[in-house]
Amino acid sequence: MSKIYTDVENLEHRKPFNSGVIFGDMSGRPQWSGDRRTFIKTTGAAGVAGLTGFAGCLGGEAADIQLVLNPAEAGVDIQVQYRPLIEYIESEAEVSINTERTAGYTETVTAMRDGQAEISGVSPGAVPATDPEIFDIIGMRVAFGSAQYYSTITTTFDSPVDELADISELDEPEVNFADALSVSGTLVPMSMLVDAGVDVGNAPDGDPPDFDPNYSDHQTSREQMVQREDIVAAGQGAFQSAPWIEQEQFDEHSEDFADISSEYPDAGSRIGDEHDELQLLALSDPIPRAPMVARADWDDPVREDVEEAMLTAPDSAFQHDEEVDEDEELWFTGIVEADRSDYEPIQLIIDNLAIEFEDLI
Repeated sequence: MSKIYTDVENLEHRKPFNSGVIFGDMSGRPQWSGDRRTFIKTTGAAGVAGLTGFAGCLGGEAADIQLVLNPAEAGVDIQVQYRPLIEYIESEAEVSINTERTAGYTETVTAMRDGQAEISGVSPGAVPATDPEIFDIIGMRVAFGSAQYYSTITTTFDSPVDELADISELDEPEVNFADALSVSGTLVPMSMLVDAGVDVGNAPDGDPPDFDPNYSDHQTSREQMVQREDIVAAGQGAFQSAPWIEQEQFDEHSEDFADISSEYPDAGSRIGDEHDELQLLALSDPIPRAPMVARADWDDPVREDVEEAMLTAPDSAFQHDEEVDEDEELWFTGIVEADRSDYEPIQLIIDNLAIEFEDLI
């Protein structure tokens, strides 16, 4: 039976990691360590109903615009993380923006659908999975110049799994994933399992025959896999796993990872920090990075100014003026124009899984 780890108390005690979140780049700025990649903190108590009354906007006044963002990792203050960009948009478009974190990708899309937010950052998978009448794409978030990122499936070196096919031979093994709608944390890992001959059934919309899935976030997926012997493997974005994987392992799986992924320079940099090296079982093909979106029926003259500010924001709009913790650094360094056609590769993943995304949302 699948499990969803969303209990705030259980997440709070963990050391905050960061997730630049499945998006890496190379823009002139120094490479960040794996710690600079995070979306938002998971809050199991933050239901969609709670989004109707967001707490104070960053500008200190009643918010003109609601911005909702979904978590990829636990332990991050989203308002601190996004402050530079939000303050820039507020200044350029003369608006006030309130930010609110949601408990997951599904809740974020639901908030947009129900008119509870004007702008949002969503998973790449939300694009082919969501009716175009719900949101329009403003642009694709890029990190240090890269518009693509990778998904991984990892395990420990003392695990009974040496290759993905081994999972089918074990008795009721558990496998960790991120949010059910996460591309790099769930959908791509599920697709890689399918390609390896593992029976995933109609997961993540149901329980797979060959293993028991646990859904949480990228950080929790990694942490619990290391901590618990019954969890034999875990799917997560390379932004989360790479610091515990030596570069040589990536080289063995892909000739392009070193050139495309911003995680490559930091690969292996945290081995021995929290735990030993992870074994890389599978590495995906490149995945288009996550977009910023606007509610499709948002009809306000200020919308054009807000979107223009996002697409033309200077480097400084993505950097804090003051020193902040690494996990509070914004994971992306720019937003470039994009449309739904840029996310067609995600549809191939959905087709490979033979799932109906609407059922998940």
